[in-house]
Amino acid sequence: MSNSSVTHVQMSSAGQTERTAVHLMPCEIEHNGPAQVSQYFTAAMKDRKHEKTVSFRGRGLRGQELSCPQGYTGLVLKEVNKPGSDQEDRTVRVSSVFDKLTYWNMETPPNSDDTIVMAMSWPELAEAIHGPVDD
Repeated sequence: MSNSSVTHVQMSSAGQTERTAVHLMPCEIEHNGPAQVSQYFTAAMKDRKHEKTVSFRGRGLRGQELSCPQGYTGLVLKEVNKPGSDQEDRTVRVSSVFDKLTYWNMETPPNSDDTIVMAMSWPELAEAIHGPVDD
């Protein structure tokens, strides 16, 4: 018998959950809470590509906006109470939703080999692998 913990997700109705802009950063930011992203983190678009550039704490970042796979919605989860151990159940609530995100690379241009790009294509690939086969 396994003593594994369970994660409970508290959902609100879709109309009550706000949509938010999501940025996937190539670093760890030791801050939990609101940030004035739109005031201090404004991306410039490049002319030739759908590539964005910004400077974050003096480092150049290059990013691209990705849409969630068709039929999927991204969830931003907030932990309601942190468990004291790995054996205790966790409870998180949906704090906002998104249908697109911007991911950032450190100075390298975004490309199809980036992990997040490949992850976003997985649902379509999984359907092709596991879906019904036409004769």
